[in-house]
Amino acid sequence: MQKDSHTLEARRAFGLLFIAVAISVAVAAILTEIAFLYRTPLYYYAIVWSASFGVTFGAIWRKFHKSISSIRRRMKDSTKWPINAKALNGICWAGPFALIPLFPHFYHFLILLGIGLGNFSTYILMKRYSGANNPEQMIVGLISLAAIPVAVGVDATLLASRQDVAVVVSRIFISIAYGIAGIYALFVRV
Repeated sequence: MQKDSHTLEARRAFGLLFIAVAISVAVAAILTEIAFLYRTPLYYYAIVWSASFGVTFGAIWRKFHKSISSIRRRMKDSTKWPINAKALNGICWAGPFALIPLFPHFYHFLILLGIGLGNFSTYILMKRYSGANNPEQMIVGLISLAAIPVAVGVDATLLASRQDVAVVVSRIFISIAYGIAGIYALFVRV
């Protein structure tokens, strides 16, 4: 029974975290697109992203602060994995992000790939090595991976011949992935 309460507590904590990330990314994506259209200086982008996350997490801080220990406890499980599992998970998360300097034009696809592979590999490895079933991570991973061909299609169409539109679409997909997973984690009892 104790393990079930910890699992439920961790799932709720990740649900809240994922919803906060979804809101932050959506707001920042929209505001940075507006900033782009008005040709604002580049440093505004950092301000917009920082403010989006800061305001969102500030608004939920009381509730979220209580959940940090649950998140930390669930993340600690990965420290017990074999070294090859840790390496694979690290490559899934960091590999696509490390490729961004080599392929800067495709960075929005690589971010989707990193979030998709990272979350999905963490889900599989947590299930295998920690006995934990965290479907919200699988949801983020699968939606992010499924969004790549859609984002490529949007990028290739005449309607989105502008790079900024394709980037916004990719960011909205990330927001949707985290939002759906967060809602699932908060409201579905598995």
